[in-house]
Amino acid sequence: MELGLEAVFDQVVRKNRGGWCLQINQILHWALTTMGFEATMLGSYVCNVTTEKYTRAVMHLLLMVTGIMDIEAYFERIGYKNTRNKLDLETLTDILQHQIQTIPFENLNIHCGEPMELGLEAIFDQLVRKNRGGWCLQVNHLLYWALTTMGFETTMLGGYVYNTPADKYSSAMIHLLLKVTVGGRNYIVDAGFGRSYQLWQPLELISGKDQPQVPCIFRLTEEGGTWYLDQIRREQYVPNQEFLNSELLEKKKYRKIYSFTLEPRTIEDFEAVNEYLQTSAASVFTSKSFCSLQTSNGVHCLVGFTLTFRKFNYKDNMDLVEFKTLTEEEIEEELKNIFNISLERKLVPKHGDKFFTI
Repeated sequence: MELGLEAVFDQVVRKNRGGWCLQINQILHWALTTMGFEATMLGSYVCNVTTEKYTRAVMHLLLMVTGIMDIEAYFERIGYKNTRNKLDLETLTDILQHQIQTIPFENLNIHCGEPMELGLEAIFDQLVRKNRGGWCLQVNHLLYWALTTMGFETTMLGGYVYNTPADKYSSAMIHLLLKVTVGGRNYIVDAGFGRSYQLWQPLELISGKDQPQVPCIFRLTEEGGTWYLDQIRREQYVPNQEFLNSELLEKKKYRKIYSFTLEPRTIEDFEAVNEYLQTSAASVFTSKSFCSLQTSNGVHCLVGFTLTFRKFNYKDNMDLVEFKTLTEEEIEEELKNIFNISLERKLVPKHGDKFFTI
């Protein structure tokens, strides 16, 4: 009686057989987790009717299901009403664009005294049920689940973010991105970088090809098995002269974003860095509170007390960037009005000294 999942699947599904508890409940666990349920394997001790004693050894496998994650609830959250059946590039692009225009890239939990959870059920609860956003490890984890549930061939990848002041990529794998295969071609899909660095469409995994999108021109380059994501940006016009030299403004026209390899990852690979990024004083995420949401023609960003809106390509290959300084009361209002966020705890806005651009 085989115990490996592939062997169990072959016996129970392909060969139309049955099995004992260790097999049929294992296949049920696989099916439930694939559908989005949070299912945990438990072991039990079987009662011996003759002796009226329970076995000393764990002999039975059972499941505990603690949450229901509904793909239709996700579609409703992102306002997606189009086809669920076509696993093509158009559908993939549509899902990505709906998510980035409804689910913000944000780290407000840290500055409300709440943890940034990594478990899928907790992420679903925060991003879908509570109408919040999250950082890359959360929004891309949710997107991974949604795409996989729809039937897309999706793989988690790990990225190393470019540090502009240090002029080097991070030594730790601190970014989660996705690779999706459609029609035999591989695409990079990423809903979790935010600001003016956010992909609006999947990027075909081709080295050296300029791929123009609304925010900018993106380019992937491969060297020795490592891929690099860069962007070519437009000039920017800031009408409010007070913010002309703001540290939040990206100064480079050619900008390195992150590097990655095609080695498949699991969410467990990011557990340590998820803890580090929300607790370390060296982390930009503890240094600054931020919230970023894409629109049909630009992107809103709230960093500390500073609210910005960048309109992409508003004229002559130039972005328009508008700045406004808010009070604490105005921050609460704008979080509701612009980002559709109502916080359960009080936000302590923060704009520390770590490098962060919009």
